[in-house]
Amino acid sequence: MSDFDINDIKRRMAGAVDALKKEFSGLRTGRASASLLDPIKIEAYGTPTPINQVGTVTVPEPRMLSVQVWDASLAPAVDKAIRNSSLGLNPVVEGPSIRIPIPPLNEERRADLAKTAGSYAENARVAVRNVRRDGMDALKRSEKAGDISEDEQKKLSDQVQKATDAVIKDIDELLKHKQDEITQV
Repeated sequence: MSDFDINDIKRRMAGAVDALKKEFSGLRTGRASASLLDPIKIEAYGTPTPINQVGTVTVPEPRMLSVQVWDASLAPAVDKAIRNSSLGLNPVVEGPSIRIPIPPLNEERRADLAKTAGSYAENARVAVRNVRRDGMDALKRSEKAGDISEDEQKKLSDQVQKATDAVIKDIDELLKHKQDEITQV
């Protein structure tokens, strides 16, 4: 039987979109968002650990994040990890509590972030095209092996292409939305 499964193809393409959404959540806009700190890992008990696993991240104001660290001895590590991230943030440590003011973005930083968002989207498009290629290759193998007819192969190829087009369109819409969010003043 054929090693082709359209649902698997669609699931793998959706995975590329999910990964893109996660990358976009780590891109800073002018507003504070608890997910902004998601990509940052701190050295806790000898293991790289996400910040949200060592404390509670909240958004007390539109331009302020707060991290309430559960183990006060980890506050300096959290401070250091945030400072060393590429987000350009300067946290203020107050015991087990860390306040992180979100400075407004300047035009140059906005342009850099929009460009970064574009490269994330392109990586997602490449991942989707790779899944498409895998699906098309599986269909060709199945036709050669006699598992499916030429007509069936063409019909399934059209389904793969439609799925690819839909996912690429979703990626483009996500990118446009993120770039609009970044460039709004």
